[in-house]
Amino acid sequence: MPRVVVGLSGGVDSSVAAYLLKKEGYDVIAVFMINWHDKTGTLEGDCPWKDDLIFAQLVARKLQIPFYSVDLSKEYKKRVVDYMFNEYEKGHTPNPDVLCNREIKFDEFLKVTRQFSPDFVATGHYCRKAEIEKNGKTIYRLMAGKDQNKEQSYFLCQISQTQLSKAIFPVGAIEKSRVREIATEQELPTADKKDSQGICFIGKVDLPTFLQQRLEAKQGDVIEIPRRFKGYLDYGNTISHFNDLIHLSDSNNSTNLTNSTALAHLADSAVPIHQSSSRNLRIPDHLGDTTFLTGMTNSEFLAALTKPFEYHPDDGIVTGQHRGAHFFTIGQRKGLNVGGKKEPLFVIATDTRHNIVYTGQGKDHPGLFRKGLFISHDDIHWIREDLAMEPGESRDLLIRIRYRQPLQNALLLLKEEGMYIIFDRMQRGITQGQFAAWYDGEELLGSGCIS
Repeated sequence: MPRVVVGLSGGVDSSVAAYLLKKEGYDVIAVFMINWHDKTGTLEGDCPWKDDLIFAQLVARKLQIPFYSVDLSKEYKKRVVDYMFNEYEKGHTPNPDVLCNREIKFDEFLKVTRQFSPDFVATGHYCRKAEIEKNGKTIYRLMAGKDQNKEQSYFLCQISQTQLSKAIFPVGAIEKSRVREIATEQELPTADKKDSQGICFIGKVDLPTFLQQRLEAKQGDVIEIPRRFKGYLDYGNTISHFNDLIHLSDSNNSTNLTNSTALAHLADSAVPIHQSSSRNLRIPDHLGDTTFLTGMTNSEFLAALTKPFEYHPDDGIVTGQHRGAHFFTIGQRKGLNVGGKKEPLFVIATDTRHNIVYTGQGKDHPGLFRKGLFISHDDIHWIREDLAMEPGESRDLLIRIRYRQPLQNALLLLKEEGMYIIFDRMQRGITQGQFAAWYDGEELLGSGCIS
């Protein structure tokens, strides 16, 4: 009988995961992770993990399975929380849930539970695992969960083949509503318990208060950038040139093309585009590079499409004061404390070096939108290593840049310096430090930290 360790969190999802595994005949052991002791900035009471521990113990008793707890707080602080502070200090917005899965749940937890000699480790994530054979080797696939309202594969976008090989996701193929029904039917103590929110293993926090443990509060200017900022016009022209390149790349007919042909051309591939394109299209001979369209080299053109907007204090007007640029993130509305505007202000950029928060009026302010993003070479991660792209290669895939975001059509182009991702539609709130994950249908292939 295979032995499986369940990371019993005290929530309903892992509780039902443990029940389903026992029902299927696994030898189930429950292990609870204690990852955080400090209560600074928490909004859910003094020690939220202690309540979770009690629920986990009650579930294990109900299911009549062995129960243990492990303290990984030292590792969690070093590998997740310290990373968070460092990223916020640089003006980036990290995703601790993604890091927690990569560094703790599927790494440190795997190590510490070796004492139980498990064949697998299970969690309550809403995702699925599949296997295929390729050249005599087993390849593990990370698949989207069936419940689209709870689909959580994004949170596992940084795990490896080795980590995935040991994982089981018992609730990934069922709906959340059914999970609740099973918990009620089996009279599990967590049947009516609310889902946890906030930072993984820490809970809901007042972020500025939490960050002030390490990051100093410092007054600075809130500067409003008008909609008619010159940089937006230049950016619009760059996108227009890109669309021209798509149009000109079709010399034979007026087919409505996606980004693929244009980006394949920008890759500077050694193979002429008319020989490599799956669409059998031919770049006109006079299209040697993008310079004739933009006056920029191909690399400069790609950078212009994907880099964040850059602002200077003289580009706008001071409309208020803040207590630290590192406490804010792109798209944030609350906490600016600036009134008297026709439309709400949203953060469009932060400058932690000069302690400036740049804002724009309205949820459709052009500073909130970008056509693409860039991931540096060292930050690219492939779950499907056998499908990793080579420099010069471009590929149509689906992209998600935040949890619960609907998948977006985009073109990935790999160059020596890193990955350029160009979306079919402009994207709101692309944020440095977050993760972009790429999918082929329901399968998550890889991800990278946005530069």
